[in-house]
Amino acid sequence: VVRDGVERDVPTEEIVVDDLVWLQEGDVVPADAEVVELTQFLADESSLTGESLPIAKQVGDAVLAGTTVLSGRALVAVAATGPRTRYGQIGTLLASVRPAPTPLQRSLARLVRALAIVAAVFCTAVVVSELLHGHGWGRAIIAGVSLAIAAIPEEFAIVYSLYLALGAFRLTKVNALVRRLPSVETLGSTTVICTDKTGTLTHGTLTVAAATPAVGVPETDLLTAAVLACEPTPFDPLDMAIVEHAKRSGIDVDRLHAGALVVDWPFDPVRKYLTHVWQVGGDLVVASKGSLEGMLEVTDASPALRAFLEVENDRRAGDGMRVIAVAGGRRNGIVGAARPEDEATLELLGLIAFSDPVRDQVSDALAACRDAGIRVIMITGDHPATAHAVAEGLGLPHEAAGGDLIATGADLDAASGEELDRLVGEANVFARTRPEQKHQLVAALRRRGEVVAMTGDGINDAPALREADIGVAMGLRGTNVAREAASLVLVDDNFATIVAAVRGGRRIFDNLLRAFAYLIAFHPPLLFAALIIPLLDRPLLLLPVHLVLLEILLHPVVSLVFQADPADADVMHRPPRAVGDALRLRTMWRPYAVGSVLAGGIIAEYLVALHRGWPVGEARALGFATLLAAQPFLLVAMRSPRRAVWKGIVMTRTLAWVLVLLLLTTVAVVEVGPIARLLQLEAFPVGAWAVVFAVAIVGSWWSEPGKR
Repeated sequence: VVRDGVERDVPTEEIVVDDLVWLQEGDVVPADAEVVELTQFLADESSLTGESLPIAKQVGDAVLAGTTVLSGRALVAVAATGPRTRYGQIGTLLASVRPAPTPLQRSLARLVRALAIVAAVFCTAVVVSELLHGHGWGRAIIAGVSLAIAAIPEEFAIVYSLYLALGAFRLTKVNALVRRLPSVETLGSTTVICTDKTGTLTHGTLTVAAATPAVGVPETDLLTAAVLACEPTPFDPLDMAIVEHAKRSGIDVDRLHAGALVVDWPFDPVRKYLTHVWQVGGDLVVASKGSLEGMLEVTDASPALRAFLEVENDRRAGDGMRVIAVAGGRRNGIVGAARPEDEATLELLGLIAFSDPVRDQVSDALAACRDAGIRVIMITGDHPATAHAVAEGLGLPHEAAGGDLIATGADLDAASGEELDRLVGEANVFARTRPEQKHQLVAALRRRGEVVAMTGDGINDAPALREADIGVAMGLRGTNVAREAASLVLVDDNFATIVAAVRGGRRIFDNLLRAFAYLIAFHPPLLFAALIIPLLDRPLLLLPVHLVLLEILLHPVVSLVFQADPADADVMHRPPRAVGDALRLRTMWRPYAVGSVLAGGIIAEYLVALHRGWPVGEARALGFATLLAAQPFLLVAMRSPRRAVWKGIVMTRTLAWVLVLLLLTTVAVVEVGPIARLLQLEAFPVGAWAVVFAVAIVGSWWSEPGKR
């Protein structure tokens, strides 16, 4: 900084408004400021504004905190610091956006609250019943605690977290890194994907698609002038594409750049072109490149040449390409002129068109989205003609009754609340948009009830990424701020990876629902046994130790079977699931019914055993063994909601291990003395094992014939 006319180094946090700060190549701008003086100053503002090209600054222009100096030097006057900078305002907005609970989290919370109320009522009833039957407070409290454990599904939270963690691990194999576990299940309900064009739908790398020389101009002359208009050490993607193409065309780029760069006029932001003067051998060679409109203003092109180049420019732009004009000429001898056109006579040599190739898998991924009922919205800062060409090439629908429906950033700015909601409901392509408008789009889509996945890579994208149901940051070109705000990071910046992640999310959610169905089917026996037996004034069938063994140890382990199951064949051929009832409790009548019938069988055999004079330990062992023996049959039944078990069971390694574990556990708790004593059980007659498996099979599979 310059204070009192003296240059000194200070910590960035001590910079204040009106400080004069020197900036040079490689510096990160510490505050919003205004340029006071400069020398060929170029800034990279892509992380903040989304503009991928370097910005040439002039005296009086603003430089923004968080951007990077690419070349040159400038003295700037600080205008804003900290949270008052544009960078700081984004950070403030980001901090105010809190991720909402996922639909499944909300459903689980409602379920647990409802069951907690039921448990409280039933616990009170059981405790009062035990006391009225003349039993002491000890037995009454144990009965109440047993019912509470049976009523509240403690294992749901364990299974939920376990599935999300394993799902996140699987997604890494398709180049998707999960930063927030709940987003794994949200992927399955995504209805809209808002995606960048550059780098996500396309490779994000410019290549020369066509070089069109003016009439009578050799293509080598056009490419030579284009190379001389590039930086000696190119950093701009456009310059690098020109140099690579020239090398492939046989031009000795190193020889051209071996000369001295005599004059370097920076990019003119008004006419949008730049000029270099090189010493090549004994000659001074002038080369310019920029927009055709700007170059036509400073060259003497004939009407025929002008018309030819304008038609060619429009044709290439309509094909989705970026087009620049190239001019070359001789020096007039006016040394130190303020403008290059005063010092040199320029002649238009032709046009060079650039393309950003579409990624190979994107068209298939878009088709998969259509089959899956997921709408895709493309957002780009490019010209509407370029956006139209890319959408056409990808097969992305963007038509309306009156023709193309391509909205622009200006349309978003002019739209009222209702108009904006209508616009986001109809348009699938948004062109000439600014990164900060993404937040506006996400908010409007979510107001319409959509579950939104939004991609982004810049600092300005962070609020939209946080606002979206699933924020997707780019791993290759994304900023740290964007990655911190996102819930999912794409390692390869590829749209197809988003679709693969959605497929994985649907698989995870399907398997999670089946695991929950298994747990739901297992709870009626626990709940009814804990409620009915004390009301009948009989000894407890299930003690707290039995419930802990089932809910905390066995159930989570058994539930691992479902997460290993492959995706259904139609997983990407059905619409996104509704988010209103994420657990689908209203449609889960089968698990409730199966569990209730199984509960009736277990309670009946326990009461019959007691009635026949069996010791409590043997009768309890009979009921508990039946409950354990039913687990393998419930497991295979709930794995296939629409296919009866006798039509075939898909065996996986996890299923095989769990079946063996359940069989050994069922036998061990009754027949292995130390384990039986720990659980307060006694071995029952061997012949009763037939009753155990009969009740387990009938109680678990009675509804299988009804599956379609």
